[in-house]
Amino acid sequence: MARSFYHYVLKFRNGKKEDPFVRFANGAYLDHGFPKMSADYHEISRYLELNGDYLDSMAVFDELWEQFLQEA
Repeated sequence: MARSFYHYVLKFRNGKKEDPFVRFANGAYLDHGFPKMSADYHEISRYLELNGDYLDSMAVFDELWEQFLQEA
């Protein structure tokens, strides 16, 4: 089974707090409603637009998504 986006993002946890990827990863980790098993861009994007108050910008998500696809 392919790795979920959530599991990919976890590798950025606990880094430098000023890094937007780290802030996103730490926020997603603490967000119990995050779609942890999903690898679907639209599902995760919709969720973040409604619930991702810990996300600095959707551009951070988009950049991480592109890296996720390249490393998959």
